[in-house]
Amino acid sequence: MDSNRVRRYQIAFFILAAGVVLFLILNICIGSVRISLTDVVWAALGQKSSETADRILWNIRLPRAAAVLILGGALSLAGYLLQTFFNNPIAGPFVLGISSGAKMTVALVMVFFMERGTRVTAAAMILAAFAGAMLSMGFVLVTARRMNHMSMLIVSGIMIGYICSAITELVVTFANDAQIVNLHNWSRGSFSGMTWENVELMTVIVFLTVFAVFLMSKPLSAYQMGDAYAKNVGVNLMLLRVCIVIFSSILSACIVAFAGPISFVGIAAPHLVKKILNTTEPILMIPASFLGGSVFCLFCDLLARTMFAPTELSISTVTAIFGAPIVLWILIKRKKT
Repeated sequence: MDSNRVRRYQIAFFILAAGVVLFLILNICIGSVRISLTDVVWAALGQKSSETADRILWNIRLPRAAAVLILGGALSLAGYLLQTFFNNPIAGPFVLGISSGAKMTVALVMVFFMERGTRVTAAAMILAAFAGAMLSMGFVLVTARRMNHMSMLIVSGIMIGYICSAITELVVTFANDAQIVNLHNWSRGSFSGMTWENVELMTVIVFLTVFAVFLMSKPLSAYQMGDAYAKNVGVNLMLLRVCIVIFSSILSACIVAFAGPISFVGIAAPHLVKKILNTTEPILMIPASFLGGSVFCLFCDLLARTMFAPTELSISTVTAIFGAPIVLWILIKRKKT
């Protein structure tokens, strides 16, 4: 590997890491109550600056920022895995209807538990979201076998998303008022209300999955060269494809369970990272996609909280504003080539 490429990779990872740190600090400090960086440092060292600032920092801002960092990275990595699997630059959990499937099953489980006056645990929501993600992924795989054109695959994903959304709307229609409020707030996509218990659970699930995906770097690299090449170098294609489907579904399920469906991050972030690195090598793209998704979501969540404060926008509104133009650019560029 020549020195110019190595330097490019080093600069790219430095920019991504610096972006994560910068937006993490901004998300912690900026809000309806301003918290200075000095107060954050003192709090990290175990020194209280003021009771109000300390409570806001530890109970609201820090768990939310940590959740955005983790789930944003997970969403971007899920998008990269799906793009690799389908060899399609605009494949992603939201576009292919996988997020909608997870949303549908979580809504059903939430209503089922609420009708019985039982609290829905985070683990139950993740399992429900995983089941919905796998169900939608199954439909996508069936249609992908019959449709070779990228546009038709996208249309089928959109149709699956509409079907799942329609079922979700039916569930909301027959829910009582309290359930409707909970479902509506969650279904819009938001990182609000995160707790340290949520962060602990998502950290374990996401980072174990990311580690497993990273171990697949070499098989994924061979897979990108084509099925024939991958078979010749000893890659078990069936096992690799099953792993990609399962791991992308786990990541998508974790995001939907905790923050609701979030649009376009899984497409936009990996694509921007590819442009920065100028490579699709999985050993570089896996950590870079995670960092890129974290930066993208931290930036969008900051805008969602502060742009029209005290009113908070849904995170999907902001990610769509920045992500949709990137998707259009990919489609136009691909059409020209």
